[in-house]
Amino acid sequence: MGITVKDVEHVANLARLDLSEQETEQFTGQLNAILQYADKLNELETTGVEPTSHVLPLFNVMRDDEVHVSLSIEEVLANAPEEEDGQFKVPAVFE
Repeated sequence: MGITVKDVEHVANLARLDLSEQETEQFTGQLNAILQYADKLNELETTGVEPTSHVLPLFNVMRDDEVHVSLSIEEVLANAPEEEDGQFKVPAVFE
């Protein structure tokens, strides 16, 4: 199954593209080349090949979640330019 000039014109119309005749011919050729390349993949022997989601094995590289001692509110807010009710005070973004 190939792409025809009429197919390209139809898609161009749907995309609201005004293609010249030369562009239509060019895109028809390019799209057919893509389909021919994709058809080559159907020639591959894939019997017995397990499906994969990635070509390399992936491992979880996250560290274990461990509880650590946290800073107190006073220590956290010690270097804050402004503080109010135990929270950082920042300038208003909206007026």
